[in-house]
Amino acid sequence: MGIKVIYLADRMENVHSDIRGELYLQAIKMQSEGIDVLKLNTGNPAAFGFPLPESIRKAIEGHEDKAVAYCDFRGMPEAREAIARYETSKGIQGLTADDIFIGNGVSEVVNFALLPLLNPGDEVLIPTPNYSLWSNTILLAGATPVYYRCDEQSHWNPDVADIRKKVTSRTRAIVIINPNNPTGVLYNTDTLEQIIQVARENKLIVFSDEIYDRLVMDGLKHVSTASLAPDLTVVTMNGLSKSHSLCGYRCGWMAISGPRAQTEEYRKGIVQLTSMRLCANALAQLVIPAALEDMETPNAMIRPGGRLYEQREVTAKILDQIDGISYVKNDAAFYMFPKLDMKKFNITNDKVFARDLLEATHVLVVPGSGFNWPEHDHFRLVLLPQADRLQEAMTRMGEFLDGYHQK
Repeated sequence: MGIKVIYLADRMENVHSDIRGELYLQAIKMQSEGIDVLKLNTGNPAAFGFPLPESIRKAIEGHEDKAVAYCDFRGMPEAREAIARYETSKGIQGLTADDIFIGNGVSEVVNFALLPLLNPGDEVLIPTPNYSLWSNTILLAGATPVYYRCDEQSHWNPDVADIRKKVTSRTRAIVIINPNNPTGVLYNTDTLEQIIQVARENKLIVFSDEIYDRLVMDGLKHVSTASLAPDLTVVTMNGLSKSHSLCGYRCGWMAISGPRAQTEEYRKGIVQLTSMRLCANALAQLVIPAALEDMETPNAMIRPGGRLYEQREVTAKILDQIDGISYVKNDAAFYMFPKLDMKKFNITNDKVFARDLLEATHVLVVPGSGFNWPEHDHFRLVLLPQADRLQEAMTRMGEFLDGYHQK
């Protein structure tokens, strides 16, 4: 009697996570063979020596017993109140703790936000390039991600004319990722207002992923999308993974703003999902009030002399010296999305480029196609290693590209 093969469900066909895909597995195999691989594939600060902030340590020590039992399925009241205060301080109107839902990272919260909204055949406008969590979740909901283009020539700001062209009768929502992953740029307020107007005219819900809002450099200011649209339903996503180096704590949230009457039914679906999950990590929720009072931790990383600032400067300096690479300097987060000269390097497949780079230099990057970028001419750099290690990696990359010609 033969073995019956278990096949994947059809919904998995276009789901992908290149950040931890085949190249990542190849890098892990290389490491198991004793090869020192610099993994620039994921934004995981603690893996590069960013310490646990003292504010977080103090918030936990002596209070561990408070996190032993299940808590409110929406999140601990003190944590939700702290989040409501924080988001209100960003200019979002009318928020209370009842508008906040805490999850095990923004990854889980995105599921809670999209699944109650979408039916098969629905469409969601989403930027390209984008963090594939969004496109994957839309696909798993049975809906269709429709990609609007961000314009590299306009500092990677979204092309609003392209957004307008892609709205159809099936469009339910627009996703904004600001500051953006993978480009690391901060959108300007005029662009945000134009996107909001598209949503207003077409009665669309707006999802605004703002996880990097506390990691904005060069004196620039992040403007929360919802602060510009009190008349619209906006779901703002945020968390502590990046600003306080707490990826492993899995601590994210969403804040639902806008006319309450519009979202009563929608919120019932979110309640159904969050109550099924029982509760988010209670130990992580203990630290939310302290973390949102502790702005010095993120500020220390992004000012001149801080790690993120200096690591960005080193990377930019080396990239400037590599023939065949251009880039838009990031002004937030810890990513850049450089562009390769496709003609010079004969690149027809960005995954092959990333594989060749890994095998020759032992540096792992994620190709642009992993972020749903349609051309094969970009890749994402993670700027988290110490400056000297980044300098070494960029130098190796430059030496690799000198004479590289994809077969």
